Amino acid sequence: MPVKNAGPFLIECLRSIQGQDDSNWELIAIDDHSNDESYQILDDFKSFDHRIRVFKNNHKGIIPALRLAYRNSTGTYITRMDADDIMTTEKISSLREALVRHGTGHVATGWVAYFSDTELGEGFRQYAQWLNRLTSEGNHYREVYKECVIPSPCWMVHRSDLDLCGAFAADVYPEDYDLCFRFYQYGLVPLGVDKVLHRWRDHHSRASRNDPHYADQRFFPLKLHYFLKLEMNPGHTLVLWGAGKKGKHLAKLLIDLNIDFRWVCNNPAKIGKHIYGVLLEDSRQVSSMDALKIIIAVTGPRDKNELNTSLSSLGLELGRDYYYFC
Repeated sequence: MPVKNAGPFLIECLRSIQGQDDSNWELIAIDDHSNDESYQILDDFKSFDHRIRVFKNNHKGIIPALRLAYRNSTGTYITRMDADDIMTTEKISSLREALVRHGTGHVATGWVAYFSDTELGEGFRQYAQWLNRLTSEGNHYREVYKECVIPSPCWMVHRSDLDLCGAFAADVYPEDYDLCFRFYQYGLVPLGVDKVLHRWRDHHSRASRNDPHYADQRFFPLKLHYFLKLEMNPGHTLVLWGAGKKGKHLAKLLIDLNIDFRWVCNNPAKIGKHIYGVLLEDSRQVSSMDALKIIIAVTGPRDKNELNTSLSSLGLELGRDYYYFC
């Protein structure tokens, strides 16, 4: 568990760990140069609980902190915690039971819920609902290019599987999404637990709100890297669908990488024009294309429902032939 200036929330977090119905755990907490009372809180807790071990990060940032924690861990089953969040009582036991039941080659996860001392935005609720639906349906990777489909503090894997995936060796942010892609790359099968196991605390100083490593513009290059690596081969026709702000962003990235693609949209005002030197085609042209891999950069729910119906009628499948990037 990386810890940086988590003082206002840390005691509640630590007590939620100590309150687990499975007491056979170790916590490796890494203080990442906090300038509040975080280190003192950790030091006090470890004095009364031998299962808690505390180190100071010799470097800076979440990834070096995770590496240091992992090097000092001894457990067979590995999970991560965020210092401002709360574990439900059954989190560790539920995730571990799923892994024990199914063996290696799996990543266990469960439902998540946001909470806040102030009004919680609808976007947070929708993200949690989407994640929980994927968990219940067991088809996380079908939408892996849309958002991080394995919530970063609500997973558990066997140590050997985490090593297979490269653990925390990569210097890539957002580190949770990169690890999720590596779970996908190495074929770890998600195991869903249909109950809330982790409670995400939203607050104004949360890293995902303020750290530039988690800014939206960093996500598309990461998604595109793994898409080109894991989904494409020389026989595929790459199609970019959508010419709005996000579609243009993706087009620029593809052009910078010298990747050939066809660009389609539904906007009559743009069809037939060139943007960045690429012709915008009518999306109906997709029906005459072969060996498709389609990146979809549209955001409206109604548009997505219509797209799913249209592409399914062509025999195309989400997560195999077309992929949502937003």
